[in-house]
Amino acid sequence: MSRAARRAVVAEGLKTLGLPSVLRDYEQRARQARDAQWDYEDYLWQLLEAEIRDRGARAVERLMRAARFPDHKTLEQLDLEALKGISKPKLAELASCEYIDRGDDVVLVGPIGTGKTHVAIALGIEAAKRRRRVLFQKASDLVHDLLEARDQRELGRLQQRMRRADLLILDELGFVPFDRAGGELLFNVLADRYERRSTIVTSNLAFSEWVRVFGDEELTTALLDRLSRHAHILATKGASYRTRLKTTP
Repeated sequence: MSRAARRAVVAEGLKTLGLPSVLRDYEQRARQARDAQWDYEDYLWQLLEAEIRDRGARAVERLMRAARFPDHKTLEQLDLEALKGISKPKLAELASCEYIDRGDDVVLVGPIGTGKTHVAIALGIEAAKRRRRVLFQKASDLVHDLLEARDQRELGRLQQRMRRADLLILDELGFVPFDRAGGELLFNVLADRYERRSTIVTSNLAFSEWVRVFGDEELTTALLDRLSRHAHILATKGASYRTRLKTTP
């Protein structure tokens, strides 16, 4: 068999097995192996290591796209001097994603512009890096989707999608009040995730004001009872974090 024919056979086999990184690297690695006199096992491991690493990176990329983050905001980009009310050790604890393993929730409350959404996205990115399924949605958008799915008899499918997410980030709870039907549907999503899957909620409202959003005191009390029982509650404070970042030279 000629060299060109052998290369074609190898390429076809690697494509069939779904090993794109090995296909990309095997000839270069073979030259390195000859020059450095690697054992066969060393050569094979070099190829497999690159395939495993690249496959992991591709999986994270897919999870990041599926999460639908509105921006790419990381923990490293946080200005901890400007971000008031959340300690560095607490952020490090949450970044480990152990709370997701326990099914705990995170509630970020504080004035508008104090970094809540940045922290939520950053924690979501850390979860995606650890191969967790993450879904980011504004609270008002999720309620709209739930009502639309109910009207189109597709509510079960959407609820199942919510259930599959290891981490649901519900942003800006309190910006837009819901009618009773929307509030009940959102409550059902959160109740279904309780102690099974983790949820991060951001809100500019104190807990005592959440009844204004849901419009039902009994339902709001039941929701707060679930969220607070196994939740990490972080309160941001101070002047607008966003404004200070924009004006910092």
